[in-house]
Amino acid sequence: KLTELLQWYAATFRDPMMLQPPEWFKAFIYCEAFLQMPFFPIAVYAFLKGGCKWIRTPAIIYSTHVATTLFAILAHILFHDFSKSEHLGPQTQRERLILLSIYVPYLLIPLLILFTMLSNPHYNHVEKRKRK
Repeated sequence: KLTELLQWYAATFRDPMMLQPPEWFKAFIYCEAFLQMPFFPIAVYAFLKGGCKWIRTPAIIYSTHVATTLFAILAHILFHDFSKSEHLGPQTQRERLILLSIYVPYLLIPLLILFTMLSNPHYNHVEKRKRK
């Protein structure tokens, strides 16, 4: 069933990277599995508990890493020549924009996290140490 769902997704949204990922895309998948996924429960705990200022640095690292990988993926969608792909990729600008719309939320959420960590006074406050 999952294979059928993957086939449907790849055909409907013309995303050959899901069926035949380039090597660099595979590296991103491994990063997601071994770096990003372990971060999720930690972040959920910190954000739901509230007051966990220690999440700032891990959240900045996470969000910049994810945003960087998404910039590469979005550039690939916009500029790659998919006519040589074994699986059907986007051929028109409209098809590229549709595929782009699938990936853009995965960029926006980390950017919102990054903006929050950098601008929210709760996470950005640096405590001053008392001099003895």
